[in-house]
Amino acid sequence: MKYRPSRRTRRVAIAAAVVLALAAMNGPALYGFASEQYHQYKINKPEYKAANGHWDVVDVPEKYRINTIHAALLHTGKVLLVAGSGNNAANFKAKSFRTVLWDPEKNTFKNIPTPKDLFCSGHTQLPDGKLLVAGGTQRYEKLNGDVKKAGGLMILYNENPDDPKTFPAGTLFTGKKNGKTFASKDPVVVPRAKKKADPATGKVTVVHSEARVYVEALKDGPSHSTGAQDNYRIHGLTGADARNFYGIAQKLSFDKKDFQGIKDSFEFDPVAERYIPVDPMNEARWYPTLTTLQDGKVLSVSGLDEIGQVVPGKQEIYDPKTKKWRYLPKRRFFPTYPALFLTDQGRIFYTGSNAGYGPDNIGRTPGIWDLKSNKFQVVPGMSDPKILETSMSVLLPPAQEQRYMVLGGGGVGEDPKSTDKTRIVDLHAPSPRFKDGPPLYAKARYPSSVIMPDDTVLTTNGSGDYRGRSASNVLKAELYDPAANSARQVADPLVGRNYHSGALLLPDGRVMTFGSDSLYADKDNTKPGVFQQQIDLYTPPYLYRKSRPELTDKGPKTLSLGSSATFGSPRAAAIKKMRLMRPGSFTHVTNVEQRSIALDFTVTKGGDGVTVTMPKDPSLVPPGWYMLNAVDGQGTPSKAVWVKVPAQRSQEASPRGPVRP
Repeated sequence: MKYRPSRRTRRVAIAAAVVLALAAMNGPALYGFASEQYHQYKINKPEYKAANGHWDVVDVPEKYRINTIHAALLHTGKVLLVAGSGNNAANFKAKSFRTVLWDPEKNTFKNIPTPKDLFCSGHTQLPDGKLLVAGGTQRYEKLNGDVKKAGGLMILYNENPDDPKTFPAGTLFTGKKNGKTFASKDPVVVPRAKKKADPATGKVTVVHSEARVYVEALKDGPSHSTGAQDNYRIHGLTGADARNFYGIAQKLSFDKKDFQGIKDSFEFDPVAERYIPVDPMNEARWYPTLTTLQDGKVLSVSGLDEIGQVVPGKQEIYDPKTKKWRYLPKRRFFPTYPALFLTDQGRIFYTGSNAGYGPDNIGRTPGIWDLKSNKFQVVPGMSDPKILETSMSVLLPPAQEQRYMVLGGGGVGEDPKSTDKTRIVDLHAPSPRFKDGPPLYAKARYPSSVIMPDDTVLTTNGSGDYRGRSASNVLKAELYDPAANSARQVADPLVGRNYHSGALLLPDGRVMTFGSDSLYADKDNTKPGVFQQQIDLYTPPYLYRKSRPELTDKGPKTLSLGSSATFGSPRAAAIKKMRLMRPGSFTHVTNVEQRSIALDFTVTKGGDGVTVTMPKDPSLVPPGWYMLNAVDGQGTPSKAVWVKVPAQRSQEASPRGPVRP
C-alpha cells in the first residue's frame, strides 16, 4: 500500500517550503525575516510546546514597569516586585523608590509605597507569611574620577563609661595636626565605654567604645585630602566631653567609594499589602543574605556596611515574635550575598556561591557551618573554585536527600572568565565532596534555577561575561533531572537576562522571569545598556498534557510537623507524588528559600482524596506557608494549594540519612 501523507503533514511541508523559497528568491534582505517567521512557526507547533514548553510576555502597563531587582512569591499567590531605586542614581537622588505587587492569575498590578531604598536588600519568608526585608542602599558608589570631595572612614571614640552620645549628620571634625575639617554624612551613636575589673587585683579600668561614620571634606578639590592618620576634635563639645569624645581617621582621599548599606528592616504584610517597620539591624547591610532557620528566626549575614566595607563577620538573628535583632556571639566572614542554606540538624551549608564584594581569598570555601559552635567543616571537590562568583545554587529535589547543585559562575569582580560546570554534593555521604554534574548549556554567570514540582530543575539565561559585556547574553534554558543526572535543552528564552535578573515558580506551575541590567547594549561595549523591564512566563511541557491532577482547598490550612491531613482529589489513584514547595525569594543569583519536600501519602478508600503525612524534622520544613502539589505518573503537577506549617516549640531533628520519596 502506497504511503499517503496526512493533510496536516502536507500543510507543514508546504509552509516550510514557502518560507525557504521566499528566503532564496529575495536573498539576504529577507533571509533574516524568513528565518524568524519559520522560528515562530516552529516554536508554536503543539508538538514543540509539548516537548519544550513555551514563553510568553506579560502585559505590564507602563505605570507599573520597574527595574525589578528582587521578587518574592507571597502566600496570597501574588508576587512582590521590588526595585527600590533600581540601580539608578537619579532615582536615588530623587528618593523615587518603587515596589509593585503583581497578581499573575488576574494579571493585575498595584503600586506599593516604599519607605526606604530597598535596592540590594535581603529578604526571606517568615512563619506567619509576611516577608522580612532588611538592608538596602544608604549611598551610591562613586568611581575614581567621580569623587569630588575627599572622604572616608572616621572612628569615633568614647572614654566615658557613664554616657553614650549621639552625633547628628553634619557634625564637624577638625584634625589636630592637619587642621582640615570634615563633616559626617549620617547620624551616629557612640556607646558608653566599658568598665573592666582585674579579677586578681580588683582594679577597674575603662575600655573605650567605638563607632564608625563616613565623613567628607566641606569643599571640593585635592587640597582638602589628607595623607596620614590624625586625631580629630569634635566641634561643639566642651569640658569633659571634649576630652572623652574624639575621632581618628587614616587618609581621607579621593579613592573609589563603594555602595553603603542601611540598618532598616521591614515586614511586608501580604494581606494588608504594605511595609511595616520593625527593629533595625545592628549592622548596616547592602547585599546581605537572609536565611530562615528551623525555629522561624532569621539569620542575616554579610553585606556592605555604612561606610562601604564588607561587614567583618558580624552576623545577627531576627526574632519574628519580638521583632528584634541580636548578634551571634562569634564571627565568621563571608563575601556578599553568600548562598547559605538551612540543612539538617539546624546547620547552615555554604555552597560557595556569592555575588559581588569581598576579598578573593577569604570566606569563599564551601562548607557546613554550625551556628552554635561556629565550627566550619570544609566540603572539598569544587571544580573551577576561582570562578564561583555569580554562580547559582539550588537544593535538589526532594529536599530529604540533601543534595545540592552549583551551576556556572564567573571570576571575582569584573573578571571576564565564566564556566559551564555544574557541581553536585551529597551531604548525607560519609565524606561529602563535590562532583561534576552534566555541563550547563553554556559558560554562564547569573543563571537562574527554579525547582519544579515534578522534581526537575529549570535553569535559564545568564551571560558569558560580566553583566552581559560584549553581547554575551545566553538565550538558552534547560531542564535537569536529578534522578537521572541528565539535562536537556528546552524552549529558548525571549530576552537576555544577566545581572539583576531572576526567576520564580508560580502556584499554577508556570515560571516567571524578570530583570537584567546589562552594562552595555552592543558587542563593542560603546552603548550603555538599558534595564530589561520585561517579565516573561514559561509554560513547562507538563502543562501541555491532556489532563492534570487536582487538589481541592477543602483540606486543612495548617499542617503541623508529624501530622497527617486529607485533601480532596478526583482520580486520586493517578497521583504518584506529593510535594510541599516553599515559595521562592530571589535576588542576585540567590534564592536559598526554595525547596521541595517529598510527603508520604495514601489514597483514600473512595479514591477521591489523598492523606499526606508531614515529616518531623523542622530543619527540613522550616515554618511558613507552602504550596502543596499532587503529581501524576507522567510528572504533571496539580495547581498548588496553600498550607501553613507553624513553628514548633520543641522538636527533635530526624536522624541523618537519606529519606526516599
